[in-house]
Amino acid sequence: MANQIDTNKLKQAEAASSIVKDMITSAIEQSAANTTLASEALKQASSEVAQIQTLISQVQSQLQTQSTLEE
Repeated sequence: MANQIDTNKLKQAEAASSIVKDMITSAIEQSAANTTLASEALKQASSEVAQIQTLISQVQSQLQTQSTLEE
């Protein structure tokens, strides 16, 4: 049986990573004019990255479990 990847979780991670990219870009653009706004954007980006890592870890764990069961 082929490994089944939870594509929904990967699509969520992909969308979130796009949002993070925008947050970081905004932080860079705002850094000279408004350090408070830049700092907040980076905090939010960091939180999003943690969520992305969780989604990816869940998919990796699922694949490892399936691989173990197939052995």
